[in-house]
Amino acid sequence: MYSIGIDSGSVATKGVLFDGEKIVKKIIIPTGWSPKTTSEQVYNYLSEGIDKINIKKVVGTGYGRVSMDFVNKKVTEITCHTKGIHFLNKNIRTIIDVGGQDSKIISLDKQGNVVNFIMNDKCAAGTGRFLELTSNILGSDILNIDKLAKDQEPENISSMCTVFAESEIVSLLAKNIKKEKIAAGILKSIANKSSAMLNRGEIIDEIAFTGGLAQSKVLVKMLEENLGKNIFIAEDTQIIGALGAAIIGYR
Repeated sequence: MYSIGIDSGSVATKGVLFDGEKIVKKIIIPTGWSPKTTSEQVYNYLSEGIDKINIKKVVGTGYGRVSMDFVNKKVTEITCHTKGIHFLNKNIRTIIDVGGQDSKIISLDKQGNVVNFIMNDKCAAGTGRFLELTSNILGSDILNIDKLAKDQEPENISSMCTVFAESEIVSLLAKNIKKEKIAAGILKSIANKSSAMLNRGEIIDEIAFTGGLAQSKVLVKMLEENLGKNIFIAEDTQIIGALGAAIIGYR
């Protein structure tokens, strides 16, 4: 028997086929203009070659879950990220999740249930969108920002507002500040924003970092330095929500 979890985010749609013990199949594709169409593509890929009677449940999560009229259940991404991380590491009690449009700090108990959460969804500060827009000014992108920023002294980026930060970066470039230092400064500003959110809550035991930005080794290192703690990074940081959705569906 299997279950399917689909996480429709603002940037990417992720899917997991789960057999109760492990991930059997996974997929990540750009969400594009139609979350509904993309989610259906993910479902078709994951269910290909499987008799529908052997799929226990299909669970949708993420901001695009409202468009999934084919799923059995819709669950918040906060719950799904919690279930996904708890499955991978039972010691985690705090999750930093930085997505395309928002950031979240989630506290969980020993059973993997949500205890509390803090969410920043009022602006793009510290999110994937912030990194995308600011790195584009440097002629780079999210995938290459680590190469630029590695082993560089971060230039101070004082504004976390995307519009003001863009102006600040343009001004720094006009002063012939190295792109590499600015790139490190952008990541440092995101690390500082995430650290500030963490400090608003209670950090208990081990911390996990999920979402697309957790793929940045430079950002992870900066966060660890800010917090004075090691951070758990799953092998596939982007599919944690989809994994959690699949686990909920199976159980």
